[in-house]
Amino acid sequence: MGGRLYVGNLTYSVTNEQLRELFSSYGEVNQVNIIEGKGFGFVELSTPEEAAKAKEALNGSDFIGRTLRVDEARPPKSRDERGGGSYGGGGRSGGSDRPPRRDYGGGSGSGGGRGRY
Repeated sequence: MGGRLYVGNLTYSVTNEQLRELFSSYGEVNQVNIIEGKGFGFVELSTPEEAAKAKEALNGSDFIGRTLRVDEARPPKSRDERGGGSYGGGGRSGGSDRPPRRDYGGGSGSGGGRGRY
């Protein structure tokens, strides 16, 4: 496996081909993957040495009017490490030293809760 890089602060209109062309100056680009609508992506070069050269040269540089952030890509966290989808955990019973929320209902529409239509 080569050197995989995280590339952040991309303009949303950038294409895989534009990113491939930019990084090809530093070595053989194996893969480009832009995360659509998020402003970042990943580029994999054929060797870690090529990736290091690209990171050094491109981190902080201007690309299509944005300052790039280039860093080594970290492996994705497992579901267990991310919390497993409990939306902040705890629920309403146990595991927390905070009392449960109170639902005051109704309200005058100016804040919080569910108002009436």
